Amino acid sequence: MTAWPDDDVILFDGVCVFCSRRVRFVAGRDKAKRFRFTTIQSPYGARLAQALGIDPNEPDTNAVIHGVAVPRPLRDAVYNVVAKNRYRIFGKYDACMVPDADLRVRIIE
Repeated sequence: MTAWPDDDVILFDGVCVFCSRRVRFVAGRDKAKRFRFTTIQSPYGARLAQALGIDPNEPDTNAVIHGVAVPRPLRDAVYNVVAKNRYRIFGKYDACMVPDADLRVRIIE
């Protein structure tokens, strides 16, 4: 399988509290700093979302670009449960998260 040109990128909804916390969780444990991150709200993230078939104006999923195929029906079924309830359960920020300096160098705008 050919890896995505931007391998090891995590695309996420930057105003979703759950999604932003998940990014901080991954970043804090990614000692090799392998992963980079982009919000669906950024120009780069919106283009990436569209390439993956995700509507950047109504994001209903996140994506990890890691050169490993997970069957879309399986991925979507699991995430749909979270997507439908994430704002209600975890809340929503007024704007995308503001990363600290260490995480900032790994954010793609």
